[in-house]
Amino acid sequence: MSIFANAVTLLFSKFIEAGKFKMSLYRNAVWLVKGLKEYTKSGFQNASKSFNASDLDVNISQRSFMITGANSGIGRATALAIAKKGGIVHIVCRNQERGEAALKALKEESGNENIYLHLLDLSKPREIKSFGENFKNSGRSLNVLINNAGVLGGDKREVTEDGLETTFATNTLGVHMLTQELLPVLENGEDPRVIIVSSGGMLVQKLDLSDLQFEKMSKFDATIAYAQTKRQEVVMASVYAKMYPKVHFSSMHPGWADTQGVQTSLPGFYNKMKDRLRTEDEGADTVVWLAISPAAVKYESGLFFQDRKPVPAHLPLAWTKSSSEEETKLIDLLNDVSKKF
Repeated sequence: MSIFANAVTLLFSKFIEAGKFKMSLYRNAVWLVKGLKEYTKSGFQNASKSFNASDLDVNISQRSFMITGANSGIGRATALAIAKKGGIVHIVCRNQERGEAALKALKEESGNENIYLHLLDLSKPREIKSFGENFKNSGRSLNVLINNAGVLGGDKREVTEDGLETTFATNTLGVHMLTQELLPVLENGEDPRVIIVSSGGMLVQKLDLSDLQFEKMSKFDATIAYAQTKRQEVVMASVYAKMYPKVHFSSMHPGWADTQGVQTSLPGFYNKMKDRLRTEDEGADTVVWLAISPAAVKYESGLFFQDRKPVPAHLPLAWTKSSSEEETKLIDLLNDVSKKF
């Protein structure tokens, strides 16, 4: 069987069973071909031939960066790259033990002591509000917020102690609330930026406002829920750009990277593709570029990036576009949920 056929069987067998998923086979196939060409290590190597090395030759010693989910994977690689360049780094982690281990290692590997640990569970709205208030009252500056943390759940729909579906609570509501809480600090800083780490899987999803917390699924599918929240993140960045012109917003796809999260959440995919996956540093490259490069903010705010360039947020002829009214309504719905906490 060909690589293409193997990958189709592996990644989409559950998606194309009758009655389980409304996404067309066309979207799946086009996305997969695109992924095998662009999202792999070879895709990064081809794209990197056009990178301008001087884009990252900048002094960031006085700039402050906050990175969620920075104890492992792309978040950690991003934090390390920025710390090595002398930036002030705030890592946001859910688990204290892993967070403290990451903090120690990042300081040792970067030689930068200006790295600070914050404990926060992004699935808990009250914690986010408290964290935001404390950070604002601390008098600390913030130039760049990198919303990297995310979850891809298991076979069953899970809810938090607040009754929120976990994927939605972390990937969508948590990102929205943290961004909203920190906007006043960002807007007071020089060259403020917000970056949302999304996923190419969102390309096979159309924004669905009718089931934000996946209560209507006949059987919960974590991969679909994840992809839908990643579509929501791309929409959020686009709408934020119109709402908050003082801040430069962007969303991005890191490609298929060899991270612990991929190994744990998608073991079948990992075992099949592990020799073709990007390194964590390669996955983090565009995040770092968006965070520090003057070249990044020459582009319009709110765009979706891959390998240091803006790319379409929709597959051709895939019918995944939503109206501006629908996209604005997403923010309204998130604000409504936020007000409950």
